[in-house]
Amino acid sequence: MLSPSPLLQKPAHKPSQKSAPRASAHLVTERLSDQLAALLRGLIDTGALRPGDRLPTEHQLAQTHGVSRTVVREAMHQLRSRNLVHVRQGSGVYVAAAPQNLPLAFDPRVLESVHSVVHVVEVRRVLEGEMAALAAERASRSQVADLRRALKAIDAAAASGHDGVAEDLSFHRLIGEATGNPQFSQLLAFLEQYLREGMRITRGNEARRVDFMDAVRREHHAIVDAIAERDPSTARRRATEHLVRAQQRLVEGGVIAVAKAEAQAQAQANERLTPPPRSARSRSPR
Repeated sequence: MLSPSPLLQKPAHKPSQKSAPRASAHLVTERLSDQLAALLRGLIDTGALRPGDRLPTEHQLAQTHGVSRTVVREAMHQLRSRNLVHVRQGSGVYVAAAPQNLPLAFDPRVLESVHSVVHVVEVRRVLEGEMAALAAERASRSQVADLRRALKAIDAAAASGHDGVAEDLSFHRLIGEATGNPQFSQLLAFLEQYLREGMRITRGNEARRVDFMDAVRREHHAIVDAIAERDPSTARRRATEHLVRAQQRLVEGGVIAVAKAEAQAQAQANERLTPPPRSARSRSPR
């Protein structure tokens, strides 16, 4: 019988500086799913959760950390995409054995600026254009219906004042699933941790203008229409154009220009704080 998860127990001794974060502390409101995934990943990395250990149930994790079950599901999705946990049907979620190969990872600094986020959007543009084309060739009727429901969920989130990031990610995830190639879903799941911040920026920018929001809605529907019509070429083009226009909207909305000005100002401030090299200093007269 497996012992209870360390997440639901108080530590038997005072934790050292290297120990995992205490699970009893509620997470703050920003990026809850990312933080919960990072907390659980830390417990796995430190050995507090070992291969074969069963994680607490979705309900228990939600109660323990003061988050919704949707947040828990998103965190579990991240862990599964990294092959850190696996699901045993009817039994629960278990810590997976350590992988023999290192997982794919991006430089964490990719999240530190708008320009770095744009680099990830460029990767996404290449990926999602081909995903849309394959989905147009392979999507079932039920998958097309799922895509249309996902568009309604995005509209509902926007109408209720939410950023719609989770719903937007879910829409693109469904396109990946409609390709019939699980590797696309795995790769997109990995990229989500980097795409999420980019989507927050783009959707926040688009929410400031009705014409931006209308354009995004039309572009999303155009992608789904092309997939439903089994037109790979048009689906590819519309998916690619959607991401190109998202970047253009960042420019038009002033987001990229502001980020560039802030980066230049920071660089100038750093130059003022950095003393000149010794050889460049003027010598005092004797």
